[in-house]
Amino acid sequence: MNLQEQNILFFTRTMKLGGTENVVLQLCEIFKPCVNKIVVCSCGGVNVEKLTAMGIKHIQINDIEEKSIPSILNTIKVLKKIVKEENITVIHTHHRMAAFYVSMLRLYKKCVFVNTSHNTFTDKRGLTRFAYKHGNLIACGKMVKKNLVDVYGLPEKQITVIHNAVKPFDGNIVEDPLIKQLHINGNFVVGNIGRLSEQKGMEYFIEAIPKIINKCPNAKFVIAGSGEDEAKLKKLSLELKVDDFLYFLGYRSDVQNLMSQLDLIVLSSLWEGLPLTPIEAFSVGKTIVATAVDGTVEIVTDDVDGCLVKERDSNQISDKVIYLLSSPKKKKSFEEEAQKTYFEEFSFDKLSKGYTEYYRGIE
Repeated sequence: MNLQEQNILFFTRTMKLGGTENVVLQLCEIFKPCVNKIVVCSCGGVNVEKLTAMGIKHIQINDIEEKSIPSILNTIKVLKKIVKEENITVIHTHHRMAAFYVSMLRLYKKCVFVNTSHNTFTDKRGLTRFAYKHGNLIACGKMVKKNLVDVYGLPEKQITVIHNAVKPFDGNIVEDPLIKQLHINGNFVVGNIGRLSEQKGMEYFIEAIPKIINKCPNAKFVIAGSGEDEAKLKKLSLELKVDDFLYFLGYRSDVQNLMSQLDLIVLSSLWEGLPLTPIEAFSVGKTIVATAVDGTVEIVTDDVDGCLVKERDSNQISDKVIYLLSSPKKKKSFEEEAQKTYFEEFSFDKLSKGYTEYYRGIE
């Protein structure tokens, strides 16, 4: 494929905050200098402002998860109009329903059809096979590819793995006043960063706190993120009487800056495709205690650059946090290995090269 001749449509559900949206922004940055045009189509979100700042056109569309007949008909109408008026040559979807619309309208006959899968699923098998059948498929991790092959019966040769990545931190730390004060007071600060939703398993992190502070009384904890479970999690912290040790920071856009000031990161997710949290932690030389789910095990090597624990197990989380806070030499060793892992496997340069070569290789 000659990139200079291509007009790319990145078609996703939203441009809100999240890993998928971050990848779309990264791809816009990678391809903007080398293709003719980029258009992003979604139901909107805060990241639309970033697209505008990059000079990328965003076209609003109905939420593609909305299944009402009027919504479906409107989505079909708008999508057809975009492809025609913007002279789209490549449609790159980032959501199963986006791929479904491309397949239903047989747009793969007019345009090169690429899809990136960002998570693992087990539902909607017929719909998923139909949606992805004619696509050039990219999986963000080996477990996501395995999921597509084992659960949905898609051909292994149809799927290429390109790992998610994050840009290196610029090193300009903007001190967080709370964390700064906690450190002045002699505290270790342990953080969990992610959406406050079922997927992220934050309740198991909170349930691990009593045992940790029993062994490490100088430990303090922060949760950065927002979401539908916020009230429930704050109530849990009160019930467990850890509210004097745990601080809810709300949504933070400066994840690497925040992580660089923490002593340890925890990822308590119940499922993941290929999570950005460990990559972000590794990029600033921090180690992690993470649940051994799906793509997380592709990033974190147990007892080398971090610790893996069973999901839904607050005891294992507390044991590993205690282990690392009580073993500074081991923690330091893990941090050094974590940064090596980032540069060797999950750097932005590697992502950029992977996607650029993949596009050029499409006939």
